[in-house]
Amino acid sequence: MVIVMLIALLMSVLIPACESLRFELLSGSTKCIAEEIKRDAMSVGKYTALGPVEGQPAPPSHRITARVTSPKGNNYHFGEVVEAGTFAFTAAETGDYMACFRAPHHKPPQRISVEFEWRTGIDAKDWYKVARKGQIELLDVELKRLHETVKSIHDEIFFLREREIEMQELNRATNSNMAIFSFLSLFLCLSVAGLQLWHLKGYFERKKLL
Repeated sequence: MVIVMLIALLMSVLIPACESLRFELLSGSTKCIAEEIKRDAMSVGKYTALGPVEGQPAPPSHRITARVTSPKGNNYHFGEVVEAGTFAFTAAETGDYMACFRAPHHKPPQRISVEFEWRTGIDAKDWYKVARKGQIELLDVELKRLHETVKSIHDEIFFLREREIEMQELNRATNSNMAIFSFLSLFLCLSVAGLQLWHLKGYFERKKLL
């Protein structure tokens, strides 16, 4: 079981955390996409509203409003009636971050295609761009990428350990509550049985059946 968890952990860290997709928005509708991000992890994204004709600029009617929020509702990005936009931030808390896109009302209704790409974790740090800008040797780039990978694995292991401790504490608290509940249930049943016996005894004595 531990080996399987470690393999899954390595796969989740080594495989780029990238989400690139295309979806449609109907006039007046909203679509939200969630991404689970750990605290202090980098996240970058870009979106583009596509025109009705492939390869042609989007007309003014094809504009969208985009908002990125944290699990606690804090705004990390807001673009109002734009054709395209980008965002980048470092997560201040762990949880599901939401990217919501809304198309304005149009008559007649229109469908707007949106291309969206969201990168988190190691994949958000494009070391190859750094290499091209700073003329860094490819080997140095790979070493930095490996360092980031090892650091992410280390952080993920500690995150899983914290979750395991939380689950153990929850299990202990649940077992304790169940024991108390079982004792109270048993006490209540015995009390009810005692009261019934006492009532029946008194009833039979009054009827002089005992």
